[in-house]
Amino acid sequence: MSKKTLVLGASTKPSRYSYVAIKRFLEKDIEVRAIGLRNGSVGPVPIETDKPDFKDIDTVTLYLNPRRQTEYYNYIISLKPKRVIFNPGAENDEFVALLTENNIKAEVACTLVMLSVDAY
Repeated sequence: MSKKTLVLGASTKPSRYSYVAIKRFLEKDIEVRAIGLRNGSVGPVPIETDKPDFKDIDTVTLYLNPRRQTEYYNYIISLKPKRVIFNPGAENDEFVALLTENNIKAEVACTLVMLSVDAY
């Protein structure tokens, strides 16, 4: 089963968790897409700055604080992912409620930990 993942809040800075997550997805052969504030890339993965109509996204993993998430609510819901992961610092009860109303699973978890223990 595909776990194509969208990293929202992607960065080209190696010290950022979103950067590390993209690298780990690549190491585990998980197809990954990325959206961030600035164009760039992490390895072969381009970082988009708009809201592309990605197809077949299984998971969205958030590296944005709750204030920055609001502009993406409708976009993420329109992608119809199976789940959205709220990484530490991204927890957002309002968005969790919206996702639940739209039958999208919300998980408060750390993507990097999930990947490291094969629980992704």
